[in-house]
Order: sequence, then C-alpha cells, then structure tokens
Amino acid sequence: MQSKTPRELGYYFPAEFAEHEATWVSFPHKEASWPGKINSIYPNYSAFVKELALSEKVRVNVNDEAMKAFAIKHFEKAEVDMKQVEFFIHPTNDAWCRDHGPAFLLNKNTNQKAIVDWGYNAWGNKYPPYDLDDVIPTLIAKQFNLPVFYPGIVMEGGSVEFNGKGTLLTSTACLLNPNRNQQLNQAQIEKYLCDYYGVEQILWVDEGIIGDDTDGHIDDTVRFVNENTVLTVIEEKKNDENYDLLQHNLKQLKQMRLLNGQQLNIVELPMPDLVIYEDQPLPASYANFYIANKSVIVPTYRCAKDDKALQIIQQCFPDRKVVGIDSTDIIWGLGSFHCLSQQEPKV
Repeated sequence: MQSKTPRELGYYFPAEFAEHEATWVSFPHKEASWPGKINSIYPNYSAFVKELALSEKVRVNVNDEAMKAFAIKHFEKAEVDMKQVEFFIHPTNDAWCRDHGPAFLLNKNTNQKAIVDWGYNAWGNKYPPYDLDDVIPTLIAKQFNLPVFYPGIVMEGGSVEFNGKGTLLTSTACLLNPNRNQQLNQAQIEKYLCDYYGVEQILWVDEGIIGDDTDGHIDDTVRFVNENTVLTVIEEKKNDENYDLLQHNLKQLKQMRLLNGQQLNIVELPMPDLVIYEDQPLPASYANFYIANKSVIVPTYRCAKDDKALQIIQQCFPDRKVVGIDSTDIIWGLGSFHCLSQQEPKV
C-alpha cells in the first residue's frame, strides 16, 4: 500500500480536454439496463466508437471472446477503423465506464501514469450485482503495469468535473448522499478529492436533473470546456421540474471564484424537451457530451433544440468538430456518451 497520497507524490487528474492516449468503454450487454431495447442502441453506440477512433485509440472491456466477436460485428457494420480498437477480456456487470472505469492520473514531475481505484457501489446499491465493475480499474492497471491507489471510499467519475488547473466541480446531491459515504462529512470528502485527484479547490453546486438515477451527477449539468469556462444546462420552461433546480445551480456558479480569483465564464445550454419512455422521465441532457481529441460527441434527442445545442457547444470548442449522435434509445439506460466512456491521458 502507498503511504503517500497521489497529490503528495505529484499526481493530478488531467482535464478531459487535454490530449488522450485512448478512450475506455465497457461494451453494453446488460439487458436490464435497456429493458426491451438493448439491440436498438448498438448502431448509435458503434457510431460513437467510430467517431472516437478517428482521433484516438478505443479500448473496450468485454466479458469474453463471444462478446468481442459480437462487438466487432457491430463496429465493422458501422465502418469503425478497427486498427484503432483494442479489446480486453475484463468482465463487467454494466456499460457505465465513466463510473466504474479507471481514474487515470499523470505525475507532473515524472509523467508517470497511475490509476485510482475508487470504491463502486452502483450509485448507492441501486443495481446489484456490481462486483465485476468494482475491480475494472485494478484489472486495467495490472494490464499496463501501472501503480494503483485505493482511497477506500465510493466515488464515480460522472460525479466530478475538472479544469486541469486545480479545480474540481461536483454536486452535493450526489457526493453528500448518505447512500455513498455515509460516514464522511463534506470536509472529509473534500480532503479525499484533493488527495486522490490532486486538486486544490472543490466547487459545489447542489442539484442534479430530474430522472437521474445517479442522484445528481455533474456530467449532466455543468461541464468545463477550458480552465475557466463552463457550459451549464438551463431549462427554459418555467413550469418544468428542472427549471428551479437549474436556476439554483446557475446562481451558485455565478458566485464561484477560481483559484486565481476570477469568476467562471458561464455559457448557458438549453435542456432538450422531456424524453419519456414507458411513463418514465429520462435524464436527457446535452451536457453529457464527450470531449475526444479532435471532436466533441454530443447526445441528441430528435428534438427541435438539438441544432441550437450543437451550435452553442461548437462555439465553446473552436478547435474541435462537434458531432451530434442520436441518443434517444441510449438514454433509456439513464446515461449517454459521457457516462459510457473514460479518457486515458497521453503522457
């Protein structure tokens, strides 16, 4: 066991918009996550992988050789550049690699890569079993002979957002929920975040969006697009349940100051129209985009606001191509492209 924390050793968690070596995904196979609909997600999931493979490696966790063959069939049908895809027999319970996947750190002194293996309990023990997902970071570390840090508390990648310059953004709705780390108060959680992600400042918004079974992951509400600018979703209809929640977050963001004393640049992003399937409101959000090396992959929802959202995001990323991919079926699993992926930084 390491006696020093990653922060003490010079490690930090790079921003998503920093250059990647690869993107990790766990191939979707759990029918209970997309009841009655899992086969409908593969074309758009494969389109996501195709776009990733244009600018970086895609590393895919699969349960066995049969699942690998099944994935290859779908990827080839979508004309994915298979030279960019690497498969690993790392069995998973579910597809949400943002939350169960490896948190890659870089050492600012040595450029050494390391992994944090946080505890994982499927968002407060909502969807057991999750024993396979919980060990994925350590399996990947062994594969690449990387050091591993074990904080010993529950933390999900979708609950934290980074600017790469010492600031971490998160939500009280998720991280202070008693179904995660009931034994810890806010100050204790902040210490873990600073010690294991190598950050110096924690900024908190309170709310998540309606329909989000993660209890309010930040990657559905507020995202850094550079070190001092965030995109944040707002609901335009005052009678919508998300309206007051997101206005509250916006007010909090306006009061925040970065380490250099500056205010955040805040860009407002509309929420899509409500997506409902089998009477269930789904956590559809344009903020669940993924920043790849040369593109930003944005979930769309067959909605009149799709184009406006893509244009706003494009203005925030002048050096990347913004690509919308239909997520209407994928969101039935209660997550989209950011939830499905985890970046591995380039040394």
